[in-house]
Parts: sequence; C-alpha cells; structure tokens
Amino acid sequence: MKKITGKLIFVHFEEILASLLFVATLSLVIVNVITRYVFRTGIPWSEEFATGCFVWTAFIGSAACYKRRAHVGVDVVVNRLPIRAQNVVKIVIDVLMAFLCAYMFYLSIIYVLRSYRKPTAILGISSATVSISLTLAFLDMAVWSIIFILRDLKSIKENGRVVGEEDV
Repeated sequence: MKKITGKLIFVHFEEILASLLFVATLSLVIVNVITRYVFRTGIPWSEEFATGCFVWTAFIGSAACYKRRAHVGVDVVVNRLPIRAQNVVKIVIDVLMAFLCAYMFYLSIIYVLRSYRKPTAILGISSATVSISLTLAFLDMAVWSIIFILRDLKSIKENGRVVGEEDV
C-alpha cells in the first residue's frame, strides 16, 4: 500500500476530488431514497445538492481523464503516417487542444460571472458555486495541454518521435 503524501495527493488531485464528489452524490441520493420510502418524507435540498456534486464530478472527472489522455481518440490514420508526420500531427493536436481549452476557460469565466447573481432554487446559494467547476476543469485541461506540448517536444528531441504512455 502506498503511503499517502502531499505529492501523491497533488498528483491525483482531480481523481480524488471527483471520487469524493461522486461518493457524496451517491450517498445523498441513497439517503434521500431511504427517507422517502421509509419515513415518507424526503430531504428537500438533496436533489439540488446531489445535482451540483454530479456536475462537479463530471467536469473534474473529465479533467482527470484528459490528464491521463484517457479520452477516446481514433489514431488509425495518424499511426500509418511516417514518424515525422506523426510528430507534426501530434504537436498540432496538442496546440489546438491548448487553445481550445484556454478559450473554453475564458468562456466559462464569462458564464460564471453571469450566473453569480442567480440563486439556486432551494438552497438559495449562487449558481456560480456549481458553474465554477467548468472554469476549474478547463483551466486544468489548458495547463495539462501545455505540459503535453512540452513533453512531446522533449520526447521528439530525445527519441526522434513522440513517445506516448503506451510506449513507456
């Protein structure tokens, strides 16, 4: 069993946060189902809170998958190209993803600022508490995109090609 350290938590931050939020969502839904059927009364705020936790889980979990390059991709055509062309395509894709994630980060800031004054229906808290998950996830993905570009460039310099996780 690995010793839990600050570095381990930092490296797996997205996975830990998404997992905790998923457990919170699942636990709250189960407790609410039990209270509805056993005690004939539900927890009024549980649906709104569980939905907020689920939104956070989806976006932070998506950032965790992006960090691990675990999103589905089809690279059949790219793999048939010569090594030099593969390198160019992979770097171009990383750069495009960096710009896309940075732009989505920018748009999410606008969205959060617009939703800041809108309260949620039951809890009455700012909708920005849920929306900010977008901003954090896209910022995380933009940072990881830059890290991927740097890693790929280093890999090309050292190995003559982009070495993926599957090659390590």
